[in-house]
Amino acid sequence: MTTWNEYKNTMTSFTPEELSVMDTLTYLQAERIRRGISQREFADKIGMKQPQLAKLERMDAMPTLSTLTRYAAGLGLHLKLKVTA
Repeated sequence: MTTWNEYKNTMTSFTPEELSVMDTLTYLQAERIRRGISQREFADKIGMKQPQLAKLERMDAMPTLSTLTRYAAGLGLHLKLKVTA
């Protein structure tokens, strides 16, 4: 079975920024699953429809920072941005 990190290294059509967003979403989704929270349950909790959450988790669309923040908050987590030189 291929891991996300192995698969990610084969992707060449995404910018580093897009890969960073995908890494964040992948982490959050794995945490939701690890906690045993269904998509339907979680979608209700964060004020989203289940099909909308499924589309997000399939990465059919690039989530906004606002959406990632809402997802993290639904798990009791916070996003932290870091600016480096």
